[in-house]
Amino acid sequence: MRAPAWLSPATPTLSDPRRGWPSSRGDRWALALVAALVVAAIVAGALLGWAGRPVHASAAPLFGHVLPHAGPGTPVAIAVALAVIRWGPGLAERLPWRPLLAATWVAAVAWVFALALVDGWQRGVAGRLTTPYEYLAEVPGVTDVPAMLRGFAGRIVDGGPEPWTTHVAGHPPGALLVFVGLDRLGLGGGGWAAVVCIVAGALATAAIMVTLRALGDERAARVAAPFLVLFPGAVWIGASADGLFAGVAACAVALLAVGLSRPARWAVAAGGAGLAVCAYLSYGLVLLALPALAVVVLRRTRWPLLIWAVLGAAAVVAAMTLLGFAWWDGFFLVRRRYYQGLASDRPYAYWVWANLAAFALCAGPAAAAILRRGRRSPLVLGWAAAVLAADLSGMSKAETERIWLPFAIWLPAAAALLPRPDRRWWLAAQAGTALLVNHLVLTAW
Repeated sequence: MRAPAWLSPATPTLSDPRRGWPSSRGDRWALALVAALVVAAIVAGALLGWAGRPVHASAAPLFGHVLPHAGPGTPVAIAVALAVIRWGPGLAERLPWRPLLAATWVAAVAWVFALALVDGWQRGVAGRLTTPYEYLAEVPGVTDVPAMLRGFAGRIVDGGPEPWTTHVAGHPPGALLVFVGLDRLGLGGGGWAAVVCIVAGALATAAIMVTLRALGDERAARVAAPFLVLFPGAVWIGASADGLFAGVAACAVALLAVGLSRPARWAVAAGGAGLAVCAYLSYGLVLLALPALAVVVLRRTRWPLLIWAVLGAAAVVAAMTLLGFAWWDGFFLVRRRYYQGLASDRPYAYWVWANLAAFALCAGPAAAAILRRGRRSPLVLGWAAAVLAADLSGMSKAETERIWLPFAIWLPAAAALLPRPDRRWWLAAQAGTALLVNHLVLTAW
């Protein structure tokens, strides 16, 4: 098969880790450095707490509580992991494309559900989104959606009249609208909300594979499939709204990639609209512009086609603005609300690097080698740049294992950069990381 037109001779495809790449010894060094980062974050967080300068995350660098436990999901999660490690790579090579997409999505749903059920149905699934800080707490009060949008910004800052709960105030109104919409459809309550987040979050696996194929590398998509299924961040996809955000973001990028590769104006416009929708789900997802730019660069897109993406995004922005919510106003107000809470007490000097340790646990150990090997890949660099920008902004101090899910889930997409003989080992390391974290830490999300 001829190499995709967007590749230069100096840049191997994701599925071609040939000569010129560092040896596996470099991968081991990368893994050791990431492990050292995680250990340093754990030790430093504990020492700061003992010194009377807490980092306000008892399981730092993760947000949760250190509490070894097991549950009904434990045997299922182990069985799913063993099955994917044993048969996943072979099936990914042999299955026809569409059945492979469906199988990958179903396996990812099973993996996420199994991990969530380690904490039991109520604690791990149905009760996650029903705490006083979550979106569902505000759903009963939304009786007039246009009025809610017009008054949304006025309730962001704490201390004003009827301030929103923490998560609603910290996000644009799109996130709340999702759960209001579910309630109006008769799918109210924490159980349905969690199921939707899990199913949509797992959809990111298929969307990422579609993106890789649209960029001209189906082989890379097939190699990535089992890595996407056993993504360690699945611990936080089930069940948090950020899992939903990850799924929507992946679908938006996939639409953009498909539209640019065919080319198809409707798909490009839909991709642009989807990226704008993401910005109304979470302020931080405006950083999706960086990986989206990487897709544009890889496809060597001519600017007239990009106009459709801009029009799609502009339509979403115009609609939300006309309905009464100005994104830029909300962004400046949320910065004030952010520092009214724990963020003002969480030390930036610690979290600016401990965030990366949490991200490493979410992305998994394979990400260390993938990042090292993917330094020439615009797509890998685009997602890495988005993470670094979010980190340096100071608006993500702690909880990044959840907040950065839409970025972390893309690193396994480059699993084909790993040497073929090593892939099953890396896949087992990914699954082992998820199982250890989920059974040693009682996560808060």
